[in-house]
Amino acid sequence: MTRLRALRFGAAGSRLRALRFGAAGYRLRASRSGASGFAVCGVRLAAWLVLSAAAAAQSLSYSSGQNVSPAYEGWEIAADGRKYFVFGYMNRNWQEEIDVPVGPDNGFNVGGADQGQPTHFLPRRNRFVFRVPVPEAFTDTDELIWTLTTYGKTEKAYASLRLDYQIDDVVRASETGALGAGSSSPEIRANKPPTIEVQGRKTLTAKVGEAVLLSAIVADDGVPKRRGAGQSGSAVNNAGSRNVTTTTTVNRAMLPPARVTVGKNVGLHATWFVYRGAGKVTFSPEQIMPWEDTRVGANSPWAPVWAPPPMPPDGKVTVTATFWTPGTYVLRARADDGALTADGHVTVTVIP
Repeated sequence: MTRLRALRFGAAGSRLRALRFGAAGYRLRASRSGASGFAVCGVRLAAWLVLSAAAAAQSLSYSSGQNVSPAYEGWEIAADGRKYFVFGYMNRNWQEEIDVPVGPDNGFNVGGADQGQPTHFLPRRNRFVFRVPVPEAFTDTDELIWTLTTYGKTEKAYASLRLDYQIDDVVRASETGALGAGSSSPEIRANKPPTIEVQGRKTLTAKVGEAVLLSAIVADDGVPKRRGAGQSGSAVNNAGSRNVTTTTTVNRAMLPPARVTVGKNVGLHATWFVYRGAGKVTFSPEQIMPWEDTRVGANSPWAPVWAPPPMPPDGKVTVTATFWTPGTYVLRARADDGALTADGHVTVTVIP
């Protein structure tokens, strides 16, 4: 029987992609070798070597050179009753940011190639990145397909209205790591997404090397509650095997994993990043990473013992962005309370 290793991207109901190890399975044969009993034959040894190499390859990490895979996170119902398909992606690189313009290599099968998807792909896993209105004529058997080709490899995400693909805010909080696996509370179920309002014009023009001032007003309901350094973690306390209580102070960087889901430190923060545009952009001050960087010391909510910086009393967050290549860019401003997010955008045309 063929051995399959399934990789789930995104929320409950995400399409499973199976990586096949070998052809129709490996038949293990033994040969009699006198009094020494059964010896492993060449076929069995070769199969073992192939399997070992495949397993080793799957455990490797790459800084660059790997492709990006689109991910269907699920579908949701907005407050006005409109249905949306929600997508994310997995960039298999830890450093390389890949650009793919809208078109045959980055497009959809229904409604035109451009459905608001990113063209600039940040490293690693990025969940719940954008959503697409479900076409009115869609039925439970129809599929919206996002096709993405990078490094010569084409992958697709298949969105449908199957009932088990439906998501809500609790699913979002759980999948991004704000909740422990299977945990919740009345407080977190009542959590509302933060709000963000980009100040000033939403369409700008700048010259190469010119610093552009950007600002946004961020507000939130205070849920989940911010935790201090050493106590950062899921919005719902989940002791797991560590016997941690609400009064326990621990250094999470020194402890082995005690949860099967990704862990995210909670607390309101804001960040700016490139959503579309192929040139280099630098932000000042340095921005919090919106992608799942789990390395110790990273400026990321998913990094051990990371804690969000204090928010300004008036909620106004100001940064500068400097562009080094002509072109058109879409910058995304994100407010994140650790469980839910809200986004704003600015389009900048950069001239020489």
